[in-house]
Amino acid sequence: MGKSVFGKTCALCHAAGVAGAPKPGDKADWAPRIAQGNDLLHKHAIEGFTGAKGQMPARGGNTALTDDEVKAAVAFMVDQSR
Repeated sequence: MGKSVFGKTCALCHAAGVAGAPKPGDKADWAPRIAQGNDLLHKHAIEGFTGAKGQMPARGGNTALTDDEVKAAVAFMVDQSR
């Protein structure tokens, strides 16, 4: 499910690094985010977040995504970036 959600929604920004979005596989960019833990990654992905490097719209801008779909997409990107 995570790969599918990533491909349909998240890739729009994360594949190209739009607005500071960390690209899957960019270990240096993901490492500090991963270190903060899944709970915070999920919170930022679900609720949205604005930080020093850019912004993350709530649910990647796709309000139809469920919490579980967002969490699966986060897991997919994290798995690519360890």
